Amino acid sequence: MNKYKSIEQVISPPAPHMVGDGFRVHNFFPGSKTVGLQRMSPFFLMDYGSKIEFSGTNTPRGVGVHPHRGFETVTIVYHGKVAHHDSAGNSGVIGEGDVQWMTAASGILHKEYHEKEWSKNGGLFQMVQLWVNLPAKYKMSKPKYQPIEGERFGRFLLPGNQGLVEVIAGNFNGAKGPANTFTPIEMYNVKVKKGANVIFSFPEYFNTGFLIIEGNVILNNKEVNTNNFALFANNGTDIIVEANEDSVILVLSGEPIDESIVPYGPFLMNTKEEIMQAYEDLNKGKFGYLED
Repeated sequence: MNKYKSIEQVISPPAPHMVGDGFRVHNFFPGSKTVGLQRMSPFFLMDYGSKIEFSGTNTPRGVGVHPHRGFETVTIVYHGKVAHHDSAGNSGVIGEGDVQWMTAASGILHKEYHEKEWSKNGGLFQMVQLWVNLPAKYKMSKPKYQPIEGERFGRFLLPGNQGLVEVIAGNFNGAKGPANTFTPIEMYNVKVKKGANVIFSFPEYFNTGFLIIEGNVILNNKEVNTNNFALFANNGTDIIVEANEDSVILVLSGEPIDESIVPYGPFLMNTKEEIMQAYEDLNKGKFGYLED
């Protein structure tokens, strides 16, 4: 059996679209015709906000109050600042190198904006938002919020001054990530210097993809450029990263959730009946209240 995972495809950034007036994103999945609803399970959606300059404004840009049920949202900021508020009473601001991990689960209202003071001057903005599916048995659990500052990440210094692996979730060579997850998930920011040569290993059946945030790398003998997403086949275990230049990579790998899913709007459930129930519960005010 081949030890190395082959690359199923390298996906260039799809045409961007705006989410609200504050987030210009490329939807790599599930919007891509070649990456179906379950292909990156437990990761259901990835919106990537590539670098963009926002001008200063006294009215912060963002997305107003909206509901979610049945999954988690994970926001990773590379440049800029994002403020969060939700109907469970949670709020926070994350900046460069930070993560916010919101478990919508049984239902929550939230809003996301550029942080007020950052907005006044504007500047460079870059981020990733993921939707992480929940198994059926956890979809109606209590909502929660994990603000994860970059200083809390697990850290593994690569030998020979090759760079750093920041562990958000999972475990890399004994460095453990602070995020609490419902299913096995590996999520790292990998910061490598030109000439670095690093090996990552994941179970063959885990769904795995690398997003190149900065730089240019060779992944198992295939070149992948900035802002491109490499989707790996479910074969082999190892991935060799060779850095052609200083690079930053978002590494995603996780155990698939082998259940039917029905996505509709802001909800991700297992049946159509559960989607209908979500809208009924929303209309009855069961998601709480949040001022716009």
